[in-house]
Amino acid sequence: MSPAHPQHPSLSVLFATPECAPLVKTGGLGDVSGALPAALAAIGLDARVLLPGYAEVLARIAGAPVAAEIEVLGHRARLLESRLGEHVPLYVLDCPALYDRGGGPYQADDGDDWEDNALRFGVLSRAAALLGSDASPLAWRPDVVHCNDWPTALAPVYMKFDPAARAASVVTIHNLAFQGLFPEHQIAPLALPAEALGTHGVEFHGRASFLKGGIVFADAVTTVSPTYAREIQGPDLGFGLDTVLKARGESLHGVLNGIDTTVWNPQSDAHLASAYGVLTLERKVANKRLLKRRMKLGGADERMLLGCVSRITHQKGIDVITAAIPELAALGTQLVIVGTGDRDMVARLTAMAARHPESVAVFIGFDEALAHLVEAGADAFLMPSRFEPCGMNQMYSQRYGTPPIVNATGGLVDTVVDDSYGPTAATGFLIAEPTAPALVAGVARALAAYEDYDHHWKRLQINGMTRDFGWEPAARAYRAIYESLRSTS
Repeated sequence: MSPAHPQHPSLSVLFATPECAPLVKTGGLGDVSGALPAALAAIGLDARVLLPGYAEVLARIAGAPVAAEIEVLGHRARLLESRLGEHVPLYVLDCPALYDRGGGPYQADDGDDWEDNALRFGVLSRAAALLGSDASPLAWRPDVVHCNDWPTALAPVYMKFDPAARAASVVTIHNLAFQGLFPEHQIAPLALPAEALGTHGVEFHGRASFLKGGIVFADAVTTVSPTYAREIQGPDLGFGLDTVLKARGESLHGVLNGIDTTVWNPQSDAHLASAYGVLTLERKVANKRLLKRRMKLGGADERMLLGCVSRITHQKGIDVITAAIPELAALGTQLVIVGTGDRDMVARLTAMAARHPESVAVFIGFDEALAHLVEAGADAFLMPSRFEPCGMNQMYSQRYGTPPIVNATGGLVDTVVDDSYGPTAATGFLIAEPTAPALVAGVARALAAYEDYDHHWKRLQINGMTRDFGWEPAARAYRAIYESLRSTS
């Protein structure tokens, strides 16, 4: 059934983002930006996306008409009009000098940040603010400008001090560790109002923080899980902004992300050797066999296979997994890791894998088909993240009948029900801390349940596969936030 899309929606929202799947994606923000606007449209909102005109985006929308021509912070740009799927209009900010280049959204091909990122994303933020004002060149006007992470977080700053601004502003923190910090001389060309520049504005320890500005001046601040919303108000995970966030506590909301349950569906996933569901779990083993063949792992089907698809970074706890490998191998388990990231961490991981070739296989790189196969082919999924604002792989894993073993933090706490809660609710295993001993203990607990497949493990699988991780609850929560802002404006 097609989503409802009434002619006169009750709310209009501009969703400003630096990345959006399937056009351009570096992580979870891209997935959210591709899915949440569609979910908002499905419940009756007029949601539209604003995205920079990177080279890959322009190639995908070739021939798109020009909706307007604008000048932003001295840069001439065009707004190209296209669509995301059937129900979400897309505006692409076409400014070749800033966005139409090689490399990625934030970095050049050598992995270094673009030197003009402050200007690039200052222009994006200012354009979003313009579209939320009476000075917009478009006939369409949003009730809310919804900004995402630091690259769009200056939009609420511009809107706060612009008498022509008419929309409310929301800024969503997808990962507080990335704040958009720049020296003062790089933000001088951004024409921020003087009232926004001090310690009660964007200033942060002698530099300017895009994200701090958004947190201070947005009408509402959200993040991607209830637990993470609480965690970032404390010093351990506040990354220096905990007091600022605590001051916004009444306007700070934790809204749990969803996942695309069409793309991530073991009953229709084209990347699998064998589709399966709750009633056909016996077919899952065919995917385990294919995964082991592809990764050159031998051994019997009954040997527990652990999977991990992740950025190889300190945040994700890949060093914890690396340190645990000898003991995981001693337990008799096997491990497949797919990902890319920190060079030193990759080197240590691959060296450890080379010492245990019968137990560990590593693929360095990004491979969408292999990521799906790991979710389906592994018996359990490892996520010992030091912090995890929401996380999606633990939700994919449950949907695929692959109970996750995760650190008790952020969105992992909000989405994984520990085995200690019993057979009617449990979906995985929480570990107390991101350390190798804690991870090994968690795997040992999982192994004991796995060895009692019919009475224990299968129940965990079914519990996870029957949970609803779709986007509609998040969309309804955001609609309530938008409506509250409109009623107080």
